Amino acid sequence: MTRAYFITGTDTEIGKTYVACALLHAFRQQGLTAIGMKPVAAGTDAAGHNEDVEALIAASSITAPRELVNPYCFADPIAPHIAAREAGVTMRAEPVQAALQALGEIAEVVVVEGVGGLVVPLGENFDAADLAEALSAPLILVVGMRLGCLNHALLTAAAIDARGLKLTGWIANRIDPAMNRFEENLATLQAVLKAPLLGVVPHAAGGVETAAASLDLSRLR
Repeated sequence: MTRAYFITGTDTEIGKTYVACALLHAFRQQGLTAIGMKPVAAGTDAAGHNEDVEALIAASSITAPRELVNPYCFADPIAPHIAAREAGVTMRAEPVQAALQALGEIAEVVVVEGVGGLVVPLGENFDAADLAEALSAPLILVVGMRLGCLNHALLTAAAIDARGLKLTGWIANRIDPAMNRFEENLATLQAVLKAPLLGVVPHAAGGVETAAASLDLSRLR
């Protein structure tokens, strides 16, 4: 039976893609076929490719049609609902659900990376949390460890709970290696977040394969 996990974060630019790729390698190291998915991406190069999508494809153990891995892709690196509106596109959950189902037929684990934070708008009365709910995938929260992470993590966890979603684990990503009182902040998050810590990803770990070694998937609820 295929497992799917929805990766969300405390903010944008806190390493969701890097951690998602590390998770893919961690699942692969368990002998499982794993594939990454990025339902919504904004920002492409001259070839029309998105950097995050390419990283997920490279970290996956199997290949799949690009339209399944990334159903919605927009050229401009801006808020996705604005990019969609300017492109004349209305994003809906159904195409993403169909793509996830298709990926689940060829892989044992699908790692679904969200866009931005949990409640980033994707359209009118439709945001990333709605998408996670439609996919029926438990969430893994990536906490970018820097000043302000406590507030961002707790607000995100509260929103997850308020929306009736399941937080199955969280990962501390050391995006600021000089963060003051890192250990104390980590201990606070462990005490207050109602989900297990899956690992601490060190800064500049030396590649996603190395980062994968810092994760303990046995703690997934």
